Amino acid sequence: MDEQRGRASTGVSPGRAPVRWQGPPWWRFREGAPSRPPWLTTVALAVFIQVGTGFAAHGQPEREPVDAFARVLLLAASAVLLLRHRHPVAAAYATAGTTVVYLGAGYPYGPVLLTVAVGVFAAVVAGHRHAAWGAVGVWWAGQILVTQVLYRWLPPGGDGARAWGEELVVAAWVVATVAVSELARTRREQWARERAERALAARRRADEERLRIARELHDVLAHSISVINVQAGVGLALLDSDPEQARTALTTIKAASKEALGEVRQVLDTLRPPASRDPAGSTGLDSGAAPRAPAPGLARLPELVEQAGAAGLAVTVATEGRRAPLPPGTDLAAFRIVQEALTNVVRHSGSRRARVLVRHAPGTVTLRVDDDGPATGADAGGSGNGLAGMRERAAALRGTIEAGPRPDGGFRVTAVLPTAGAAARDRQDDE
Repeated sequence: MDEQRGRASTGVSPGRAPVRWQGPPWWRFREGAPSRPPWLTTVALAVFIQVGTGFAAHGQPEREPVDAFARVLLLAASAVLLLRHRHPVAAAYATAGTTVVYLGAGYPYGPVLLTVAVGVFAAVVAGHRHAAWGAVGVWWAGQILVTQVLYRWLPPGGDGARAWGEELVVAAWVVATVAVSELARTRREQWARERAERALAARRRADEERLRIARELHDVLAHSISVINVQAGVGLALLDSDPEQARTALTTIKAASKEALGEVRQVLDTLRPPASRDPAGSTGLDSGAAPRAPAPGLARLPELVEQAGAAGLAVTVATEGRRAPLPPGTDLAAFRIVQEALTNVVRHSGSRRARVLVRHAPGTVTLRVDDDGPATGADAGGSGNGLAGMRERAAALRGTIEAGPRPDGGFRVTAVLPTAGAAARDRQDDE
């Protein structure tokens, strides 16, 4: 997840993980029982079967004519398919049984076999493979029994056993029906896995975005509130003895709080969809006080030094190496790491001086923040998450953080952030 760049978010809402359906619409019933039976497709199939059977009867004059009972059986076999989504097993067996009765009554072969195909298909893709095979077995056994054994006692009169060549054609039809159903089931399961993976990836991006925003807010507020805390103490101590110095402390508090509000708005602006922003880029929170400063980066270190100075901390900054533009994510992380390190000095160190070293090298930028200590144990209301946040920022860029006491006293924070390949990762995150 790339860091804030002072512009619109990548579009992943922290509270939402949008997932779009992928796959044929007639496979959606597996996600849950539909609210209504499939009337449209079932009625269309029933009409086709009724009309098609009439034409099939003309080509099979040796079979029984299609009478009212045949029409009722055809309608029953079609109507059962209304249950194929909610009760696919029952639909598969019912269509198989109804079709066996229809053929046993001597009526012509024809579109009625489609009801068995649709029922078996629905059962297979719904995950009831054994039940579907059982329904096919029932139908196949019934059809063999009718055509090879019971034909002597069943209509039409004078009928003989069917040729086994014709039985092979029927068998091929059965195998093709089951094969297509299995293929559809396999493809559907593959799409279901892909959908689950997309949902998981979307939730992971949302979690990363929430973590990024929480880290940004922590860094902004911890630094500003530390400055405000120190200056409020100065103002209270000098309110009676040195009103002018107390006024200066209050002015610093006002400036620090305004800066914090501006940065908080800038972070929260990434949560607001672009359509809700006005053309001027206002977030709608306070259009008159919308932030005008660029996104935080090492170029704003002088402002950070000035804010630290207002909190009573003298900071010196040294730069080594040939300075080159940093990728936006690295630049922001570098700024926040220095900011958090200086905030920790203000809150936890008895020293009023700190040194910042920025060393540029091919492929990396190294940040080092030193103070002379000693530690005071004061936390100024802090959460204790500063070092963890710095480590998370560095780890997100595949960098490292080392923090601990120095051999000669004081405390040192050293961060090494890679710059080679970071720009490519930023572009990949944007996409």
